[in-house]
Amino acid sequence: MSDKKRVLSCIQPTGDMHFGNYFGAVKNWVDLQENYNCVYGVVDYHAMTTPYKPDKLRQATWEIIFSLLAVGVEKENLFIQSLIPEHVELCWIFNCFSSYGQLQRMTQFKDKTSQAKDQTKEAFISTGLFDYPVLQSADILMYHADFVPVGKDQDQHLELCRGIANRFNNQVGKEYFVLPETLHTETPKIMSTADPTRKMSKSAGEKHYINVFGEQARILKQVKSAVTDAGASTMAVDESGMREKSAGVENLFELLKACGRLDAYKDLETKYNEDSLSYGDLKGTVGEALAALSAGFVERKQALKADKKNVKYQIQQSSAEIRKRAQETLKEVRQLTGLGSLKY
Repeated sequence: MSDKKRVLSCIQPTGDMHFGNYFGAVKNWVDLQENYNCVYGVVDYHAMTTPYKPDKLRQATWEIIFSLLAVGVEKENLFIQSLIPEHVELCWIFNCFSSYGQLQRMTQFKDKTSQAKDQTKEAFISTGLFDYPVLQSADILMYHADFVPVGKDQDQHLELCRGIANRFNNQVGKEYFVLPETLHTETPKIMSTADPTRKMSKSAGEKHYINVFGEQARILKQVKSAVTDAGASTMAVDESGMREKSAGVENLFELLKACGRLDAYKDLETKYNEDSLSYGDLKGTVGEALAALSAGFVERKQALKADKKNVKYQIQQSSAEIRKRAQETLKEVRQLTGLGSLKY
């Protein structure tokens, strides 16, 4: 085992990867692999918590696998959650170390329940949706992760995870589980180009997200139609002499910076502060940067899919290798909690 600190992060197979996903999380996954011992999961059990179709779930799981590999996630770090059933066994054990009251207070459960009821008064709210933060805790603690790179919307879930680990340790009289910490890295918050007051998201509709693997013409069109502001003259100047940006303009600059086009970013920002920037030039530069980044990813994904059978075998093998670590954890947890032992 490497001396590097351990990082765990997961993603649900919910369809296309958009640039909000990529810049906000997945690019960070790729970068972390250099300095940390990383384990990344595609959590298909979590995708079952809301109504779904089995064939689409299976297809979406492999689609996100190919997308993750195409953008630079290393195959040996990647697993499919349902290929490691120890996750659900540890979830049950953790259910006995978590409180009903705390799960009731989970903000995301309240939000998702409210959204479902807004769509139909007879919405089906599964027990899985209520309990998935406990499964999420099992995902993290299974591999004794030191750090979890999460956004602020997941802070509450990480606190639950730490609470479960602490309660477990106190119950068994041993500091067995590491209490994972949030890994704060510079991850941009990407907003919808159609409505820059909202996060880029698939749930808001097609115009509110830009597909990382989308057609070049569509990417350029979406950026060209991005919301900016009513006019330069309305923007205030702060104490340092920099002109404030509207949400739409700020989002375009953030996208350009996230693409690594720092020279263009600085040049266009200078023009903006001099009140000489053409929004058409800004949109054109951002669109070109996103399209160029996408083109490289699309090419790699096509190559991976041309070798689909072999790639799937490799991911099944990496899941099997990662499962060995999960089995070791379950073996020790069973011993600590007084359950019957299993031989693997």
